[in-house]
Amino acid sequence: MSSNKLSAVLEKQIHSLCLNDFPCGYGTWRKTKDSPEGAETEDTDALLDLLSCPHSPWQHDASWSPQAPALRQLAVLTPDRLHTDFIYNYFTTLRIVGKGVSVIDDSLLKFSKLEELVLSNNKISEIPPENLPISLKMLELRANRLSALNSLTSGRPPRLQYLGLGSNSLGSHDDTRHLTGRHWPQLVCLDLSDCEFKDQQALLSALSTLTCLRTLVLEGNPFTLAPSYPGFTVDSLPQLSCLDTSWISADERQCFRGLAKNTDLIVDRASATVSVGSVKGIPNPLMRVDGNAENAPVVNYGYFITYEFLSHQTVNLNLDRKSKSEADDVRRESSEPDTQDSMVYPEETCHDIAHVSGHSTSKLTWSECMDFSHTQTYIVSDLGGLKRFFNRGLYLTIEEEKVLSWPAASEDVPVANPSRPVKEKKSVKGKESPIKSGSTKDKSTDKKKKPVPQLVQDAPIRRILQSVHVPLQSLLTGAQQIDVLCDLGALHTESGVEASQTLEKDLGKKIKEDMKKDKESKQRGGSGTKPKNIAASKGKGKGGQESKMDFHTNKSTAVKLEPVTVELNVKLEKWQSASQAHQLLLPQQNS
Repeated sequence: MSSNKLSAVLEKQIHSLCLNDFPCGYGTWRKTKDSPEGAETEDTDALLDLLSCPHSPWQHDASWSPQAPALRQLAVLTPDRLHTDFIYNYFTTLRIVGKGVSVIDDSLLKFSKLEELVLSNNKISEIPPENLPISLKMLELRANRLSALNSLTSGRPPRLQYLGLGSNSLGSHDDTRHLTGRHWPQLVCLDLSDCEFKDQQALLSALSTLTCLRTLVLEGNPFTLAPSYPGFTVDSLPQLSCLDTSWISADERQCFRGLAKNTDLIVDRASATVSVGSVKGIPNPLMRVDGNAENAPVVNYGYFITYEFLSHQTVNLNLDRKSKSEADDVRRESSEPDTQDSMVYPEETCHDIAHVSGHSTSKLTWSECMDFSHTQTYIVSDLGGLKRFFNRGLYLTIEEEKVLSWPAASEDVPVANPSRPVKEKKSVKGKESPIKSGSTKDKSTDKKKKPVPQLVQDAPIRRILQSVHVPLQSLLTGAQQIDVLCDLGALHTESGVEASQTLEKDLGKKIKEDMKKDKESKQRGGSGTKPKNIAASKGKGKGGQESKMDFHTNKSTAVKLEPVTVELNVKLEKWQSASQAHQLLLPQQNS
């Protein structure tokens, strides 16, 4: 793989200044005392205007160094001064961002007065200190490929006051040992944000030796998810003035006083609480069912919310292949198709994985506002896995459960009057019964003899109504809780025609089962009567058509569906004072 040297990029940037071309440098365009009359020349002021005019084609993007515009002006005013050493020594700030630099070679030493070097978003994996100018005071290496700090501190340490190492794969015990005052005696500001430091006590013990340190950025590291952060950091570094872009007040320091001495209270685990509140906007499911259909089943609807969250347990990668497969099934059922794997890998070389498991609220019947009042607290010991889970986000799903309840089969229900005339039985088909309808005696007899119909429930039918992704990255950047009203949009439920067709299908299936049972009963010599479901099947088609007609009639007057909303809160436990830490942890330790 070819390397992209820093010196090559810098030479290209300097060459783009065109210090020897128009309107800079010497040339026929410059007006001098010896210039012939009528020659096309420009005054010095006109040449300077060409450098600074917003619409000038000679304007140069100087974002990579604030000295670049001044150097071009010198190329117009005093071009004879611009020799090679002067150009290199003129730069005090260089910002090479996103240029694919992978190697810092010794040509950087030509910039002997360089004080600020920004190399963010490149491909640098090693920083040789012998190639850094001794004058350097600020070094920014954010979002590179650094995986160790031993190369940066192996030789003569640079006299840095600011060091930015954020968004790199740093966090080992060796990296912690290289962040001491012996290596950085003059360091005032340190940025370790979004790295992989997990051992809070070890890191703060090393940083406490940086006597000049005043500003520290740690947000985004796994240990910052623990309840002891930031209180333990504030009390461990009394010389610190600013933590995570926030000034440390005297009251805050007083609240956490004494916490650093009670290291037995510090535990490397996080406590996260997920709360699901009210859900609004789900259409009434009974509007999709034709309740007047003869012998229609009793339909019950229930709703619940499912979501994924990181489990506090860790399992062995070689022993839990089945659990991984089950988690994949949960993800496919309750998440969007393009979601990431539901297994969070703390480290590529680690044999333990943190399992993302599915969780569910209680089931509620439909109402315009369903308040689930679901609250669950999760204790997570894998802080690295929790950080990756927050970066991925939480997937929340609304599910519907439909249960069909049917009248029990006729052979299971005792017959009211086996000697009843045949004509009376045919009254089910619409013919008038010979028994007078006004006979109160007959009515009372029927009421006594007709049993209460028993209902048999089918297996529940579940379907996903809607899913939504909830970003949780702000919990890694200082926020202690996320309180959001999830908007899942309008719910596109099955239409009235589809519901009617589904009901017809279920009725037809039930009738076939009853006919089969009746046939088996006759073959056994049973005296059961013909199931009433068959009679209903002849009139069902008409009822089904009426249901469809009603749907088409009401379709034109359908109202606009409201969006479905879900109240969600995710909160990280954080100690607000040293006394609170004692109150929360001492009872647990005693138990």
